[in-house]
Amino acid sequence: MSSLCNYVLIALFLNTWAGNELFSQPGGTPQAKAEWVARQVQERDTGNDGRSTMRMRLFDRQGRVRERVLSTLSLKGGPGRLVPGDRSLTRFTYPNDINGTGFLVWENPAGEDERFLYLPSLGRVRRIAGNETQDSFVGSDFTYEDIGGRELNDYTYALLDETSTWTAPDGASHPAYRLESRAKAAGARFPRVVSLVRKDNSVVVHGEIHNRRDELQKIYAVKRLDRVSGIWTVMEMVMSDTPARTRTELVVEKIEYNVGLKEANFSRRELERGTTR
Repeated sequence: MSSLCNYVLIALFLNTWAGNELFSQPGGTPQAKAEWVARQVQERDTGNDGRSTMRMRLFDRQGRVRERVLSTLSLKGGPGRLVPGDRSLTRFTYPNDINGTGFLVWENPAGEDERFLYLPSLGRVRRIAGNETQDSFVGSDFTYEDIGGRELNDYTYALLDETSTWTAPDGASHPAYRLESRAKAAGARFPRVVSLVRKDNSVVVHGEIHNRRDELQKIYAVKRLDRVSGIWTVMEMVMSDTPARTRTELVVEKIEYNVGLKEANFSRRELERGTTR
């Protein structure tokens, strides 16, 4: 698991691929091919760590907008690394009524991941329970899972089409896989997602998220995709809730990779400090 979205594991700012470590595509069953595509997204190069500043815009059904500014830190985990699993820390810095609110995620390969929310108004850290992970993240159209991630093995996969095309906002067409993911958990709020994965860089560029009645509930779309330090990075994205007629836009204003973050940057004490450095 990385800091990945629940629709086929897309990260908010770690949805990247260096383009130089492509895995050999397997033959075999359709299911094996589908799992291979999902793992391409999961195992792409995202650097050792990353730091970003983003602007969030929340639009209500009348088109009124609220703006927020947030910073994100991320540290890659795994064998031979500083931490056993990926870690991320997201903190809001604007406006004043949400300033200092933080969200910390620790991946635990040996068990359940841990998620912590810090609310300055209450002056305490609250653990996010497993049944809350698909709830709205601080009033946005994204969920806690979208920000904090979910395990690859929590889904089953089916490759619906190997010859799809994604049309980028600039009008360019890119070959893509059309991949379906289904949650194994019976109580999942959004149990089925159909995503487009670009073949050349393994970035998820579009997602159709279905609710328990298998109705289309949300649409995720990439609006700008750039290379930063050789890493494909989603710079602008939007999550729309179709029935609610709301949407949340995220724009990356600054991002750096391999900045030398340490395990201490992702402690509960750091979560409560009120700033992300």
